[in-house]
Amino acid sequence: MTSQQIDTNLPDRAVIVLIGAAGSGKSTLASTWHPTQVLSLDHYRALVSDSAGNQEATGDAVTALHCVLEARLRRGLTSVIDATNTGTAVRARILEAADRYGMPTVALLVTTPLSVCLERNATRPHDRHVPEHILRAQHAAVGAARPRLEGEGFGQVMFASDIDRLGPLLQRLSDNRYGEALRHDRAGRPDEALLCRFLGPELARLTVREDGAAPASGTQIFTVRIGGNRLTLRLSTASPGVPALDVLLPCFGNNAPDDECPGPVWAPVHDARDIAGCSRALVQDPDVVCSRCRTQAAAPEIADHTARPTPFHDALDRSVPTVRTSPEG
Repeated sequence: MTSQQIDTNLPDRAVIVLIGAAGSGKSTLASTWHPTQVLSLDHYRALVSDSAGNQEATGDAVTALHCVLEARLRRGLTSVIDATNTGTAVRARILEAADRYGMPTVALLVTTPLSVCLERNATRPHDRHVPEHILRAQHAAVGAARPRLEGEGFGQVMFASDIDRLGPLLQRLSDNRYGEALRHDRAGRPDEALLCRFLGPELARLTVREDGAAPASGTQIFTVRIGGNRLTLRLSTASPGVPALDVLLPCFGNNAPDDECPGPVWAPVHDARDIAGCSRALVQDPDVVCSRCRTQAAAPEIADHTARPTPFHDALDRSVPTVRTSPEG
């Protein structure tokens, strides 16, 4: 079968079975679909054993993968099976499940040269490295499977090199960014992109802007609340093109609990790692001073106090009371 004989139009709904040796680029190809559509064997190995390369967990991982596949098939949803899938019995189980639900099937061959697979495999971490003899066997199995896939029951057989997955990926990313822009506009959150630069998307999406903040001033206050912990951040865009982020900490100028200055102390941070390292180690900059008592965080006279680390949540919970926050979801 030549590539010219292969239909290069993927169905709107289908079970798409990637077939390729380790290091052939299957996961990269799979990433062009929406993440919820991709059933990766490595992912399920990690879910059941905390290690994507734990081969002893493969049986449990396969069981979990097929459980999710069945649930998606009942809903008529496209599923992309990201595994080597070089064994006939492995493919037969997938085909049988798809046939029960009347779902079209596509065999998508990833026929990367063996030399490239071996080169990529050599750079993999230890728990993901595939013994060379196994990789060579996988690569040979892909070639042997090509002429018999239609006979196995696949509705279509395609080569990854013959289909356009970059276009759909770019379109999806464009749609996502457009949707994010609309959400930011509706919620008044054009700042989220800046927070992502500092904190990453996982933490940025948890931030809630204080209702009393004044964006026009170039300074905005945000909070993150998780359980009993609170994180207060200040984003400044007063200097064009030079945004700055600070975390709110208690004043360290007083040791006696009944004589504590309420602060606030704003300490500069550049990423989540800085925040994780607060409080004492974060504020060794003599320019970091309490806004109320003007105590320097690293002043010699408070050396004993600063040497005693304060738990992260204590530093946050002692933050100066802020204005009313937006309702949390």
